[in-house]
Amino acid sequence: MTEYQFSEHAYDMLRERQIREEWVNLAVEDPDKEEVKEDGTVHYIRAIQDHGGRYLRVVINPHVQPRRIVTVFFDRRIGRLG
Repeated sequence: MTEYQFSEHAYDMLRERQIREEWVNLAVEDPDKEEVKEDGTVHYIRAIQDHGGRYLRVVINPHVQPRRIVTVFFDRRIGRLG
């Protein structure tokens, strides 16, 4: 994944939530949905088939260089694909 840096919090979430970095890359590079929030963050959402179709949300701050991955989590509000 190019031009992105994980925050310390995001790395902690990868470990705690057993989220693979490859899933984060997939969500950012080929999202099912992209949302721009009022706070300026961009949310990339992608169903992860290897995790039961649950939706992974990757929150990025695009206003710093390199762009920073703020947090990552499986979004229960969205549910599952299929």
